[in-house]
Amino acid sequence: MLDLADVRYAYPDGTVALDGVTLAVDGGAVVAVVGQNGSGKTTLAKHLNGLLRATSGRVVVDGLDAARYPVRTLAAHVGYVFQNPGHQLFARTVAQELAFGPRNLGVPPPEIDARVGEIVARLGLEPHLAAHPHRLPLPVRKLVSIGAVLTMRTPILVLDEPTTGQDHRTAVRIASLIRAAGAAGTTVVLVSHDMPLVAEVAGRVVVMDAGRIVADGSPRAVLGDATLTEATRIAPPQITQLAAALPGRSHRPAVLSVEELVAELRHVP
Repeated sequence: MLDLADVRYAYPDGTVALDGVTLAVDGGAVVAVVGQNGSGKTTLAKHLNGLLRATSGRVVVDGLDAARYPVRTLAAHVGYVFQNPGHQLFARTVAQELAFGPRNLGVPPPEIDARVGEIVARLGLEPHLAAHPHRLPLPVRKLVSIGAVLTMRTPILVLDEPTTGQDHRTAVRIASLIRAAGAAGTTVVLVSHDMPLVAEVAGRVVVMDAGRIVADGSPRAVLGDATLTEATRIAPPQITQLAAALPGRSHRPAVLSVEELVAELRHVP
């Protein structure tokens, strides 16, 4: 579904943000891209829908060479949710925001209404349909921005820091949306510093540092590698750190949830 080959990108000031990135992602996978600020995560994500164009290398998205197609064409294949909803929302009402994407793709009006109704119900947006998106609290604005992409039903979904600044209820809802999207066959690329979210929803974790991929594996393998996480300054979930500090666990697989640790401790002789 995604195929990047030796992708390099330099900003106009000469800063090299991607330095030979090669990455392949199968359809239906949920992949988290993690790393410190400046590691190249968001720059990589913006190559997936043509917002940025590689200085060299190749980006193929859903069978399309991204260098040959405008953003409006790639938007039918890749739904991109910005970290800041203010960079995405522009309509006068939530209802108009949710309908804009599919309308722009030429979806028939009855189908648009059905899609909007489904997303409104899933996200609990009924009370806000007539509101201006920019007058809503940040957690609700984030849900509207995600919903506006979900109504497009693109085969690929890119989420840039979806839980940043969110309350617990919204973060739980976003995690549920990601799991549901993956279960439905959508390819999800999640850019995040939220390691508990990564541990919960991702099937694969790609670690970036200085514009390069330095690790690629399961959440358990990546977040349980103390040498890697220390070198890349990634903080594993607190429960992972706690379990690693317990006596006798040096050779056991990393723990990714409270439930896993409780189950393990119940079987300790």
